[in-house]
Amino acid sequence: MSQESGLIDGFGRRVTYVRMSVTDRCDFRCVYCMSEEMTFLPKSEVLSLEEIAVLARNLVACGVTKIRLTGGEPLVRPGIVSLVKSIRQLPGLHELCMTTNGGRLQDLAEPLRAAGLDRLNISLDSLDADRFRELTRTGRLGQVLTGIEAARKAGFERTKLNAVILRGRNDDEVLPLVEYALANNLDLSFIEEMPLGVITEHDRAETYVSSADLRQLIRGRYSLEAVADDTGGPSRYYRIPGHNIRIGFISPHSHNFCGDCNRVRVTTEGRLLLCLGNEHSMDLRAVLREGDQASAAVDKRVQSALHESMALKPEKHHFDLGEEPQVLRFMSATGG
Repeated sequence: MSQESGLIDGFGRRVTYVRMSVTDRCDFRCVYCMSEEMTFLPKSEVLSLEEIAVLARNLVACGVTKIRLTGGEPLVRPGIVSLVKSIRQLPGLHELCMTTNGGRLQDLAEPLRAAGLDRLNISLDSLDADRFRELTRTGRLGQVLTGIEAARKAGFERTKLNAVILRGRNDDEVLPLVEYALANNLDLSFIEEMPLGVITEHDRAETYVSSADLRQLIRGRYSLEAVADDTGGPSRYYRIPGHNIRIGFISPHSHNFCGDCNRVRVTTEGRLLLCLGNEHSMDLRAVLREGDQASAAVDKRVQSALHESMALKPEKHHFDLGEEPQVLRFMSATGG
């Protein structure tokens, strides 16, 4: 149960990338991510920062080389900068990233960079202030744009914007988002909406826009050249000739990316999710909190559970926009 053996599932895929949710709470209420009135987990069910750090230590000991901290919104979690510093010091960890809505980066970008955070993904679905408020329900566009600039000043490189495009809501902003990314030297990924959690705000089948549709739209103005860049995630990347940025497409519906999946997720309450689109999981919180709490004993239990969990990882997910969601947890509870 060491880094040499690694975490290898029943289909021969090696897990090297983990997304860890540090909170289910968020200061935004994005329409595709959660309901407007959310019930959040009680504190006793949420992993402590110390428990998250223990899991990170053991994941790296089992061969994980990339960790992304997510939420909810990770920057609302008190102590997040200290957690970043603790995890980044783990020997064998090549990259520590974070996905954020950007609303608090104005104050936290510099401390996060100083703590060792390597890279940021920032959600940005609209450049229109009123529409941004409509899509996020509570977010303020100005704060996010200021946060993006704060990240640049703090020294973050290859910052990536994430945009979920919904037909009839923000599909007319695809080209403005590309232009903003080009002007600010930011990578940009467009994400097909994922059917996680039951929502009533819109019909997912009616608002669905495929990655192919988006590429066709962009090619009406720009040339797109496919590139083989691999950041460890599911994006397929393109470049616009003459520019350094990457335009990515994450396509859980139109282009299933399960064949080379190297990822698992840890939810806020410590469930190890073996697949985004399935409920196969293992309760790591119970493993952390049972029995002997001496560090060596906990490490042995956790690493044993991690290796055992590989047998639960399914071959692929089955998203179907025409059906009720088979996965009832919201993205905010999943570890984006």
